[in-house]
Amino acid sequence: MRKYFAEILGTFAMVFAGTGAIVIDSITGGAVTHVGIALTFGLIVMAMIYAVGDVSGAHLNPAVTIGFYVAGRLRGARVIPYVVSQFLGAALASLSLLMLFGNHASLGATLPAGSAAQSFVLEAILTGLLMFVVLCVSTGSKEMGAIAGIAVGGVIGLEALFAGPISGASMNPIRSLAPALVSGNHRAIWAYVAGPILGAVVAVPLWRAIRGDCDVDSILASK
Repeated sequence: MRKYFAEILGTFAMVFAGTGAIVIDSITGGAVTHVGIALTFGLIVMAMIYAVGDVSGAHLNPAVTIGFYVAGRLRGARVIPYVVSQFLGAALASLSLLMLFGNHASLGATLPAGSAAQSFVLEAILTGLLMFVVLCVSTGSKEMGAIAGIAVGGVIGLEALFAGPISGASMNPIRSLAPALVSGNHRAIWAYVAGPILGAVVAVPLWRAIRGDCDVDSILASK
């Protein structure tokens, strides 16, 4: 149960800080800035990896959980409990922001600047790159080591910096779904659910093709 509680807490922190930065930026007329929002997402994910990565892996993201399962690094029986835990954490964060600030900026919901199809493709590519990095710096289903938090948080911050103005750079179905449900703004939500999952799944064979010399014994021992 510690794994699932860690996912609840970690996902709560990520959504509360990340989407909270969007909400506060809206309330204060741009005091946080786009760069600040991108850094907030990257830094909170980095912090949660170091805080709970050795407990649950700090997935904080159903696409990452599914990617680990497809890669053979996570037992199938753990996928649904992980995703449910992530949803609970994200929903609690969105509800907390609603109570604190009201329904500003759709509670940080990700909305496409162009077409939904454009954001779908962009989210798939962004998440594929993220999943590839996660697989490369993790052991089994756990993100461990001195570089894991920096690498993963850095990729998230980087992708949010350049892609945020177009798609919101979600890379995470739950991060998009929770504020959409709580705020009532569901526009193009399918792109933010399907895109990241597709990207994470496609990243697995690419990782295998490039990093085929991974330590299989460590992976199996961690399952």
